[in-house]
Amino acid sequence: MFLELKAQATSILKGAIQKAGLEIEDSELYFETSSYADLASRAAFRLAGLYKQNPKELATRIVSAVEIPDGSCIGNVSASGPYINFHASRLYLDRTVTTVLEEKEKFGCGVPKDKILLEHTSANPNGPLHVGHIRNSIIGDTLARILRRAGYSVEVQYYVNDMGRQIAVVSWACERFELDLSKKPDSAIADVYIKANAELDKNPEYVKEIDALMEKVEAGDVRTIDSFNNAVSLAISGIKETLLRLNVVHDKFVNESTFLKSGAVHDIVERIKATGRTKTDKGALVVDLSDYGFKKTLVIQRSNGTSLYTTRDLAYHEWKAGQADRIIDVFGADHKLISGQLRATLNAIGIKEPEVVIFEFVSLPEGSMSTRRGQFISADDLFDRVTEAALEQVETRRPETSCEFKKQVAEMVGIGAVRYDIVRVSPEKSTVFNWKEALDFEKQGAPYIQYSHARACSILEKAKEEAAWDPSAKIEPFLLVEDTEIDLIKKIALFDSIIDLAARELKPHVLAIYARELADAFNQFYRFVPVIAAEDEKVRAARLALVNCARIVLANSLDTLGIAAPESM
Repeated sequence: MFLELKAQATSILKGAIQKAGLEIEDSELYFETSSYADLASRAAFRLAGLYKQNPKELATRIVSAVEIPDGSCIGNVSASGPYINFHASRLYLDRTVTTVLEEKEKFGCGVPKDKILLEHTSANPNGPLHVGHIRNSIIGDTLARILRRAGYSVEVQYYVNDMGRQIAVVSWACERFELDLSKKPDSAIADVYIKANAELDKNPEYVKEIDALMEKVEAGDVRTIDSFNNAVSLAISGIKETLLRLNVVHDKFVNESTFLKSGAVHDIVERIKATGRTKTDKGALVVDLSDYGFKKTLVIQRSNGTSLYTTRDLAYHEWKAGQADRIIDVFGADHKLISGQLRATLNAIGIKEPEVVIFEFVSLPEGSMSTRRGQFISADDLFDRVTEAALEQVETRRPETSCEFKKQVAEMVGIGAVRYDIVRVSPEKSTVFNWKEALDFEKQGAPYIQYSHARACSILEKAKEEAAWDPSAKIEPFLLVEDTEIDLIKKIALFDSIIDLAARELKPHVLAIYARELADAFNQFYRFVPVIAAEDEKVRAARLALVNCARIVLANSLDTLGIAAPESM
């Protein structure tokens, strides 16, 4: 709804500027939210510079030329110094309520748009996902959900490293040490991988065996390839279990080796050579990207002729470029340099570049993590710890409920707390995940938002039981005139613009913040305004309808964040 409000404000402002005898580009209307209006424009500042006139006088002149058409979402327009303020009409408020009730889970969805191929997580299959990995998964999955709601067709991919050095170590380890298959498969792989690295540190001569395995894979040795595939398949099966518990699903798992087997890696190396950018450095083939601002060269072939992860990644990106209109990669901060070099190289050979979302790392109060050294807390262990703590809270709050109910709610609250606490921070900021704070119902994290949704469900259920509400009855939204009612309606109306903003800027934390603010607005409304206890039947019906609107948009927000919306807590 807010996008419609903004579109109408844009049309009205452009018409008034033209009527006042002025001209300005649409991009220079400079709309922003304001505490003094529903929408404000700084266009007068820009016009003052263009026409060498006083911005305050220009704002007044433009407002005097404003014409608001009948049936507009804009109620009135006023000048406040150099600012031009737009205020929503009653029609806007009423239409927001009726539209949410009509569209339900579709409310906030954009019109169909382009196809996007989004890659995220892509952790090496040398052990289970740990806390350091899941920020990638959560940001990537939430972005995919936001983009889909915004109208894009999104395919989510996981790029599987099935032939690099780390996988050679895993394969070597599986031959050398016994796998404990009573464990989750990715944990069993981690055990032997850690043992193998300790062995390699003690006996560096074994490194030659690792190099030999990598050469055999590139040469197409069937036995070695099968050994790599078996180890990778085991690890990936465990990783998929973890992702599913986190409510993260990939549409496709794409193996690195695919592009070596197809000849795509060889082809792309030859195309890069044809640019004249390559040279030999200590036997390795490197790419000069100095004209793109990179002092460091990019290695695309080792001295023994084998390819690198980067080389195969270039071939993967060429393939992706033909699969979608846009490509988005979610990478950790340690990929900042290499992702920049990858984009530059693709640009140099005329291939569509990916949009890259770089995130800083998440850690636990215990410190940083390394699978190689065996110093990590797996995502599975974290989820168990968080849901166990959530279960204690549910048992305290709802002791009368069944064990099954308690466990179900604890899982929803625990996983929701993890997802929300990680995604609420802007990707470019590092964060420490403190699971105790994330589970605090008073801290306005996921449990707070989930509880607000459950409260709305409870209110509506109680109203049904007391025969105080007929969901199918016609309502009169214009009866919602209290400040907290209007504030809640306006917050609900913002949902489509929040989705639009998060999709355009690839910033999932924007939605997380909105969901918390929506829960705040709903709780403020319920605190100050009687709902079921309202004496006037029509007012009661309108307020229950507003509770239902809040429930719908809270559920839509949580779903887009990948968080369950429990009906009871």
